[in-house]
Amino acid sequence: MPVRKIFNEQLNELHQHLLEMGMLVNEAIYKAVKSLVNRDHELAENVIASDRSINNMELALEQRSFELIALQQPVGIDLRKIVTVLKASSDLERIGDHAVSIAKTTILVGRTKVVKPIPEIQEMGDIVKIMVHDVLKAYLAEDEEAAREIATRDNEVDKLQRVIYTKCIHFMQEDPDHLEEISYLLLVAQYLERIGDYVTNVCEWIVYLKSGEIEELNN
Repeated sequence: MPVRKIFNEQLNELHQHLLEMGMLVNEAIYKAVKSLVNRDHELAENVIASDRSINNMELALEQRSFELIALQQPVGIDLRKIVTVLKASSDLERIGDHAVSIAKTTILVGRTKVVKPIPEIQEMGDIVKIMVHDVLKAYLAEDEEAAREIATRDNEVDKLQRVIYTKCIHFMQEDPDHLEEISYLLLVAQYLERIGDYVTNVCEWIVYLKSGEIEELNN
């Protein structure tokens, strides 16, 4: 088999494994937010347990990427493809870590209900989950335009975080008996905001893949 064909197959395997990792991460976000909203400890524990698989996938992608760079000595677009996998897998792993943090918050909060619901938590979760889904599609298609559009959605995530912060401060003043529980929701909003930032990072690596330029999006 020609060397180039072998290398292309190795690259395709790398991309496929990154997509599989991304799907696991997206599932973790969905379950983590759902566990918090429903106070579902079993689901939260499931998210925490699944993080090992995500971490192992990131390590395997890193190792395989370095092997390909060392053995094939790629240049140009080939090198950028491998660098993109390295960087994007690192960002996805961090997203998975934040999903775990949300799941752990579910357990800390316990089974009690927040005095007043904060629907923006669910809304933030829905937005970042769709962002992860769409950025994986953009990566697969090497769609720079889509990546740029996805990055702009982080503005809405940031806006919702500010709304949640304002609401939580108001609730703390109104109901000081639930300070600890409400403060946990502030943390969740922060975790979701960081997920939005990491998705934006992946968007930047898609732009780099296509253009060869490192550009800060949505700054």
